[in-house]
Amino acid sequence: MLIAGFPAGAWGTNCYLVAPAAGEECVIIDPGHQAAQGVEETLRKHRLKPVAVVLTHGHIDHVASVVPVCGAHDVPAWIHPADRYMMSDPEKALGRSIGMPLMGELTVGEPDDVKELADGAALSLAGLEFSVAHAPGHTKGSVTFRMPEAADVPSVFFSGDLLFAGSIGRTDLPGGDMDEMLASLGRVCLPLDDSTVVLSGHGPQTTIGRERATNPYLREVASGPESGRPAPRRGM
Repeated sequence: MLIAGFPAGAWGTNCYLVAPAAGEECVIIDPGHQAAQGVEETLRKHRLKPVAVVLTHGHIDHVASVVPVCGAHDVPAWIHPADRYMMSDPEKALGRSIGMPLMGELTVGEPDDVKELADGAALSLAGLEFSVAHAPGHTKGSVTFRMPEAADVPSVFFSGDLLFAGSIGRTDLPGGDMDEMLASLGRVCLPLDDSTVVLSGHGPQTTIGRERATNPYLREVASGPESGRPAPRRGM
């Protein structure tokens, strides 16, 4: 399996391209702010053909390049219906203006073909299998994508802004809710095997085992509330 990722734009949002191998079809995950050039370079480098864009949630730092990427390759974008409005109205999703100079660089709106994700869905794309889990907390429509373990390759978990190495996504923007976030961590993350590789929306990769042992939020969910909980970080 091939997973090529890079941080993009003003928020350093991780965009991933996933394929069975070089020279085959691929899925693009979260092409955010200023990600289009990196996507094209990665496609050329690995000789990949995209068949879909899938989105962990609707914040502009994860969807800003959806329209140009989908348009250039005539592929659909998949998003949870609760976050779909954010593609056309990113400022409403943030509860404030994100700034006119930045807005001038963005193509706001939906691509021609939008498909909606549902909790528990199984997506078969580019010869790959993705299990979808609805994971509200960062936004109402946040989802994660998990690929099963296969032939000496551990399970891979694309967590979006649910879980980071050492932290979680913020919950202070419209649609955010700490109680929902903790519930999603418990329902979606804790049951995963320790060997599961976590590829987050921001920051370095980690594993469920490492986060189970060291992440204060997963520890809180697993063992009950603790004092001194740090503030969530990263993401919009």
